[in-house]
Amino acid sequence: MEYPRSKEEVVERYSRVFPRSARVTYAPIAAVRAENARVWDIEGREYIDFLSDAAVQNVGHNNPRVVQAIREQAERLVHFTFIYGFPVEPLLLAEKLAEIAPIRAPKVSFGLSGSDANDGAIKFARAYTKRRTILSYIRSYYGATYGSMSITGLDFEVRSVVGELSDVHYIPYPNCYRCPFGKEPKSCKMECVSYLKEKFEGEVYADGVAALFAEPIQGDAGMVVPPEDYFRKVKRILDEHGILLVVDEVQSGMGRSGKWFAIEHFGVEPDIITLAKPLGGGLPISAIIGRGEIMDSLPPLGHTFTLSGNPVASRAALAVIEEIEEKGLLRRAEKLGAYTKKRLEEMKEEHELIGDVRGLGLMLGVDLVKDRETKERAYEEARKVVWRAYELGLVLAFLQGNVLRIQPPLTIEEELLDEGLNRLEKAIADVEEGKVPDSVLAKVQGW
Repeated sequence: MEYPRSKEEVVERYSRVFPRSARVTYAPIAAVRAENARVWDIEGREYIDFLSDAAVQNVGHNNPRVVQAIREQAERLVHFTFIYGFPVEPLLLAEKLAEIAPIRAPKVSFGLSGSDANDGAIKFARAYTKRRTILSYIRSYYGATYGSMSITGLDFEVRSVVGELSDVHYIPYPNCYRCPFGKEPKSCKMECVSYLKEKFEGEVYADGVAALFAEPIQGDAGMVVPPEDYFRKVKRILDEHGILLVVDEVQSGMGRSGKWFAIEHFGVEPDIITLAKPLGGGLPISAIIGRGEIMDSLPPLGHTFTLSGNPVASRAALAVIEEIEEKGLLRRAEKLGAYTKKRLEEMKEEHELIGDVRGLGLMLGVDLVKDRETKERAYEEARKVVWRAYELGLVLAFLQGNVLRIQPPLTIEEELLDEGLNRLEKAIADVEEGKVPDSVLAKVQGW
């Protein structure tokens, strides 16, 4: 096939071969090269990536350590199936994950995506507890496989067409900016915790629940951070009934929040952690990390894939972990996150379009509103901001239709971070001043 010559040609050819179910569009960036927090498109235009490639490139695009590890491993052994043999690289990675994970005596299962990791966690939880019921959160996102889709509380359209797993129930996530119980911080009595107790009293048999699936920071819901003591209170209730806590760290893990795993901010030990996105530095790999007895509950081949534990992906993942450790990226994410949040709060003082700024580390959300009193979501304005940012050379996206997603690489240069924030503020100001026409709305699909 002939290599395309322009982004317009790429977009047109995409429409011929990819179904709409496979992707979603924010801006027509046909990337051909990247380095750390910079991306260049097919026409040579440069962008600052404030998404880390959808929270994948925590250690930066084409990180030299990761690229070298991939090159060296590819020259030695591209693949030798983990399910029959004993390649060394997945062993070293599993041992390292067991070392850094906040779970005692864990074992590790590898896969290819966050979706299959959450799918597998459902199986492990049900097999270990001998229970079927799963609790999840409204507005959660766990993936696109049948199992992970079935416990997702964000988008039910696909399930209405293709069906879903049974025995899944939902509870509200503790969103302090848009409290599902209509409370303000001063009047809050942790109704979100009481609701779980009421759920057990009136709708769900507690001793029949296998697990609660939770994101420590609810990503696709708009970077929602729960109160600091929320998970401690919930974990006590779960423990009373022998219910496992499964934590999805697909988006928040590998240093994104300033700790290896975001659940470490909240003082509880989960039973299972799922991990993917940034783990492979751009290569497809996922991991389920769980207490050993839980992970031994399925029979042979109960959850595995021919390409599980691929040596090249495993070496890349080890390089990612080494980079985070040796470059002090946990501390850097905390430091740059605090700086970025401060800059965003300063923007909030100047721009009425910003209703809330929230997040931990470099996992931040900017909630755009039409009115700060009513907190009405500014859907069209968010699409215009993303498009204007694209025109200014900034890669940006939104969640929930109105929350700007701010997740630059943990390795981003400080001056480039500042420049990206300047471009973001310019985009917001241009939208507020009516400089972005309604015609761009048709160009930004979003999700």
